Amino acid sequence: MAVQEAFSTSLPLAEIASRAAAVDREARFPRESLDELARAGALGLAVPERFGGPGTGPVDVAEALEHVAAACASTGMVLVMHVVAVQTLAAGIADDEPGGPKHAALAAAARGEQLLTLAYSERGSRGHFWAQVSRAQADGDGVVIDADKSFATSAGEADAYVLACGAPGSDDPLATELYLVPAASVGIEVPARFDGLGMRGNASAPLRVRGLRASHDQRLGPPAGGFGLMVEATLPWFVLGSAACCAGVAGAALAAAIEHATGARFEHLGSTLADVPGVRARLAEARIRHDQARAHLYSVARDIAAGRPEAELGVLALKAAAAETAVAVTDLCLRVGGGAAYSKHGPLERHFRDARAASVMAPTTDLLHDFVGKALCGQDVF
Repeated sequence: MAVQEAFSTSLPLAEIASRAAAVDREARFPRESLDELARAGALGLAVPERFGGPGTGPVDVAEALEHVAAACASTGMVLVMHVVAVQTLAAGIADDEPGGPKHAALAAAARGEQLLTLAYSERGSRGHFWAQVSRAQADGDGVVIDADKSFATSAGEADAYVLACGAPGSDDPLATELYLVPAASVGIEVPARFDGLGMRGNASAPLRVRGLRASHDQRLGPPAGGFGLMVEATLPWFVLGSAACCAGVAGAALAAAIEHATGARFEHLGSTLADVPGVRARLAEARIRHDQARAHLYSVARDIAAGRPEAELGVLALKAAAAETAVAVTDLCLRVGGGAAYSKHGPLERHFRDARAASVMAPTTDLLHDFVGKALCGQDVF
């Protein structure tokens, strides 16, 4: 069964959507929704077949994430970061590498028993998530890590983190190593809760890491090989997932605005809000922008799936375009809703806030514009 069909018929999207307002209002991690997604097999969505998953490709994963984000943006972003962690972890396991904690984590994710996430961004390097200020110290058959992570989605809620740190013996911020570390490991704490403008339930909180010991069999890829995995696995899948979330949020806002416009009546005129030409024009513009964003999303997804060279530039442009489109579409929809849309009794103001989260997630829209410009001019991106 195709993922699109499975998500439209099997997953409890209506139930997830019914909790979205409370998740936002209470800044509550959507545990119930994640548990339902796990039972439906969604945590195994992007696990490669060799680790027990269905090996779902970029196009179907993007469709699935778009559906979940339309129901609840916070739940969608948690699932995005799980998918990205799964893909990064899988890319960091050599074909001839024997089984161990990394294999076990992927097998557990395929069974819906393990929620993964990333812990990359550091306080000292801010949105440059690929650059690590921390530095691991060699210690026998592993390393000891001290780090201050500024944001980790599902902090304190995930079962394990793919955690980045500077490689021992180097002061190059791009000499990075990635480790799979259980969330319950001694030395990891969440010092503060997330209280953000949008996507308020995704638990994107800091991590304080002190004296965390990780063995070599927890490391992804070769020594000092983390940066390559970040660029080749993390970045494409994060961009794809983030853009799918943007499309989902924008689509949900458009549906809500259409419902409001066709239902709100001018009783004294015997007409609806949809009879106002300016309202119809805004809805039309929002639909066109949304269609363009989705076309771009699935075009890049197909390029990634096919391994086409143009995927590299497409990945850099996709998140920036999707984030800006989500902002524009939700703004148009909020204007359609007028004063009623500013009330928390309806979903439009929540979609408006959720859409703004993507533009500030690393890499930010401004930074991606610079990356695209460098690539076009033949300059090194990093």
